[in-house]
Amino acid sequence: MSFLDLYMNNNPLITASDDDSEPVATIFGIPFDATHSYKPGCRFGPDAIRDSFNNIEIFHPDLGIDLETVNIEDLGNTRHTVVASEMIDMVKKITGELVSKQRQLFILGGEHSITYGTYTSFPKETGYVVFDAHYDLRDEFADIKLSHASYLRRVVEERGAENILHVGARAFVKEELEFLVENKIKTISDKQIRQGKGPELIKDYVSTFDSVYSSFDLDVLDPAFAPGVGNPEAVGITSRELFDMIHTLENTKVTGVDIVELNPYHDNGSTASLAAKIISTLIAINLSQNN
Repeated sequence: MSFLDLYMNNNPLITASDDDSEPVATIFGIPFDATHSYKPGCRFGPDAIRDSFNNIEIFHPDLGIDLETVNIEDLGNTRHTVVASEMIDMVKKITGELVSKQRQLFILGGEHSITYGTYTSFPKETGYVVFDAHYDLRDEFADIKLSHASYLRRVVEERGAENILHVGARAFVKEELEFLVENKIKTISDKQIRQGKGPELIKDYVSTFDSVYSSFDLDVLDPAFAPGVGNPEAVGITSRELFDMIHTLENTKVTGVDIVELNPYHDNGSTASLAAKIISTLIAINLSQNN
């Protein structure tokens, strides 16, 4: 039996105008926020992103791509659980099955702990670029090791740090900084982005990989642009700075993407709109490479 039949609710909410063609991308959601510590509610993020995607314009004239004419497959959400280890096991099985189909994959969170299950299901040589206000490198948080605040440490322990680039951190504890330095994790700081160096630094990094997985924790943005997140941090980057960096991926094969930490309870619609725009832009970039 397929893990998709076992774990997915088969309730797609993203609409597509051409349902008979081969899907250009696959989307599924993970409504999990059981380890969240500040503003719970990210489990409702996947459907909020879908609602926004269905109501924004998805024509990209600069890339010559109109997503209204393609099929975007939506598998719905995973079965709900509040047990982190059960979620990780389920997500690894689902993602592993989908990766084998070699189709661009988008995962909607949920909190950032989901990425430990998704990214580690991609080939080990896949580059990893994460946009996040936090390092998420604590050994444990609230007495548990599988947490949104420690997922990246679990990734490093399992796969090493050589393929990781962390972008936009501005809030972390001493323990995390020590681990970052010890493991020589590559970073682009919030300050470097404000100085305009982000796009070129990302472009240089991804040029060394055949394929990349990118993770977007929406709290990398200043709360003025993205108020609807689980752990907002003041004095962040702008939405324009983020999309300038995203567009440097135009010559890169982005095989996997996750978008996490959207909390619709604290959103005015702008955060969900940004998340939907990230999906639309990265699908369009991928299609433009094949045209």
